[in-house]
Amino acid sequence: MTRPDGLPAQILHFIDGKQVPSIGGASFDNPHPVTGQPYCTVAAGGPEDVAAAVRAARAAFTDGTWPGLLPRARARVLHAIADAIESRDDRIAELEAWDTGLPITQARGQAHRAAENFRFFADLVVGLHEDAFRVGDEQLSYVVRQPKGVAGLITPWNTPFMLATWKLAPSLAAGCTVVLKPAEWTPLSASLLPQIMTEAGVPDGVFNIVHGLGEQAGAALVAHPDVPLISFTGETTTGQVIMRGAAEHLKALSMELGGKSPCVIFADADLDRALDGAVFGVFSLNGERCTAGSRILVERSIYDDFVARLGQRARDVTVGAPGDPATQLGALVHRDHFARVMSYVEIGLAEGARLIAGGGRPAHLAEGNYLGATVFADVTPQMRIFQEEIFGPVVCVTPFADEAEAIALANHTRYGLAAYVWTGDLRRGHRVARAIQSGMAWLNSHNVRDLRTPFGGVKDSGLGHEGGHHSIDFYTDQRVIHVAVGDPRTPRFGVRAD
Repeated sequence: MTRPDGLPAQILHFIDGKQVPSIGGASFDNPHPVTGQPYCTVAAGGPEDVAAAVRAARAAFTDGTWPGLLPRARARVLHAIADAIESRDDRIAELEAWDTGLPITQARGQAHRAAENFRFFADLVVGLHEDAFRVGDEQLSYVVRQPKGVAGLITPWNTPFMLATWKLAPSLAAGCTVVLKPAEWTPLSASLLPQIMTEAGVPDGVFNIVHGLGEQAGAALVAHPDVPLISFTGETTTGQVIMRGAAEHLKALSMELGGKSPCVIFADADLDRALDGAVFGVFSLNGERCTAGSRILVERSIYDDFVARLGQRARDVTVGAPGDPATQLGALVHRDHFARVMSYVEIGLAEGARLIAGGGRPAHLAEGNYLGATVFADVTPQMRIFQEEIFGPVVCVTPFADEAEAIALANHTRYGLAAYVWTGDLRRGHRVARAIQSGMAWLNSHNVRDLRTPFGGVKDSGLGHEGGHHSIDFYTDQRVIHVAVGDPRTPRFGVRAD
């Protein structure tokens, strides 16, 4: 992949409107997903840097204008942010593909979605209403929303720019100030945000970035007493650590965590469309997506035929350089993650699963974190590759006999983020979608997002929901004010009857 022009030699924090190094001078190298060679250094934030960012954000919240702006005024700024993102569409995609290993065509889609996140929440906050309740002629109760304060946003390394905006847009729309901690493996596209925010007119201190390792910068952000809420997307074990760290200050938490989502295919489904959905659902974004349909459950009468077709499609997935427009599956994000995914391939083989496609580096790619689209068949529920999140281009296929077994298999994991159901019988489709324990389900569809709907999981896949007004609910406190408009007829305690 050709190195993009103008890559920064060093990525700094952004605190109170200024690009600054770490207070202690610490930094770390950022390696390229293909070569593994560092191409820039990144400021490594610690508690002192987080404290400086929180002070700036807190001052902007208590003394600045942002929280008190009318929704329309904030919305104008959010639309300006979207304009600034769209004007950098190609640049964002270029940097995202370079830093993450995502195919360039899919990285472009993330830049478009990032701009739409800001436009959506700008429009939502303008039209958002607050409830009022009348109690006869005696009392009126009305609800007011107020931003909670400094929002701590911790974002993941898969589709990092889009997922950062997924949190930034509603938190800023609600009137919060923010401290963003991007994933340490993919800091590059976030380095564009300071210029974007400044260009759009975001006041100093409202938006801040502290880069660094999760165990240092992330933990400090979670522990800081002046950060009343944390929004986190990442793996379940990290979410458990964050819950423990947030407990001391009773912080509000919104956490979208791991997944092992089932894709259930009945014999009466449109099998061509189901095959398209299954292949795209697990191999797009390099398989590094929380909602990937990584367990394909197929009705036994069509199982052998479907496995054969799935294997052929997987073998035909184009694996190549992230910057090549023909690439459908790029390089995994980091050599450590590549090693982890490869370990699951070995686990699947050792457990006795039947390898249908992939399983190793394609022959035409001599170096880099490349793995061919990998399909395991005859996977049983007891296998680790059935139970554990792999987060790569690896899919497990398991047969089922009837609807009851399909539901039982779908629910036979600790996770419950997404589910996909393919059937020609819509009554059965509704039954199965309701019976599967997941926060979200798609019926005869792949993962098409509607920003108005709640996004999140159940069981070990998350806590809380964001999306639409659910996001605004998280970033604001709702307070109710009760007003007497008539005679409240209060009982007169302490007054003698005579």
